[in-house]
Amino acid sequence: MSDVTIQDVYFARRNIADIARKTPMIPSPWLSEYISSNVYLKLESLQETGSFKIRGATNKILNLPEEERSRGLITVSSGNHGRALSHVAHRLGIKAVVCLPETVPDGKREAIQNLGPETIVHGKTFDETMAYAFHLQEEQGFVMVHAFDDPYVIAGQGTIGLEMLDDFPDVDTVIVPLSAGGLLGGIAFTLKSIRPGIRTIGVSMERGPAMVESLKAGRVVDIVEEPTLADALIGGIGRDNKYTFKMVQKYVDDTALVSEDEIAAAMTFALEKHHLVVEGGGAVGIAALLCGRVSGLGENVAVVVSGSNVDLSVLIQVAGGRYDYQSKK
Repeated sequence: MSDVTIQDVYFARRNIADIARKTPMIPSPWLSEYISSNVYLKLESLQETGSFKIRGATNKILNLPEEERSRGLITVSSGNHGRALSHVAHRLGIKAVVCLPETVPDGKREAIQNLGPETIVHGKTFDETMAYAFHLQEEQGFVMVHAFDDPYVIAGQGTIGLEMLDDFPDVDTVIVPLSAGGLLGGIAFTLKSIRPGIRTIGVSMERGPAMVESLKAGRVVDIVEEPTLADALIGGIGRDNKYTFKMVQKYVDDTALVSEDEIAAAMTFALEKHHLVVEGGGAVGIAALLCGRVSGLGENVAVVVSGSNVDLSVLIQVAGGRYDYQSKK
């Protein structure tokens, strides 16, 4: 498979239907009043594995030939992709190995381990862990299921765009969390392929926004990974990035950054106003609206809430205003 096509996204929707949920879009009257637009939240946080990642992982695995599945799967993850891959592999009876950086929160690591894969914690950064995983792949013959830079994974994430158009056909602005671009690239490509006038905006955290810095430089750049509430968005985009960087360059209209305090406020907002558990990386779009980080919004705005996998102790601290950002540096 070469570059993603819109047909690939439609095929992916059919392919993943028995495993990934069609998630709801709910109105947010508080955000709507605050920004004077109609705001809906796309709740990927309600997927069975707690994030959108199950879409791309499912589509990739189901498109693998049986011979490749039989060799076993390996991946690198900051948590959510590893959990999604482990869930699908367990359901299909496929051996899986998940490599995690040392920075992955305990709760995310334990959730992955509970699904039964071989779990390896190795490397202080995502890039170090990726290098180790490629070594294991070469040595033991596993098939790599990349967390973002893979056409099948991107097409799987793009199915979110199809659902948004089904449920909110008048949408004119879409705000999506931005890490390495698999989610935003897939959604923006899908939306622009069907309705080119839709405005797409990616939101990252201020601490180590790899894709945003790469976009500014016009090339893939290395960044220093920093502790952040948005741990799902940590990591580089890969020096050999083949797909997501150019897709984000082509199909995304704007980006924005939010601070740790703003992410915490958005997590608290989601909990208080919508009774939703949202992890930091999943809350950055809400944060951008609450803090005025995006301009030129249309009349109908959709925000992707990408995940709910946050440790309870962290959520309690955040909601109580007791989360110590300084200690996380």
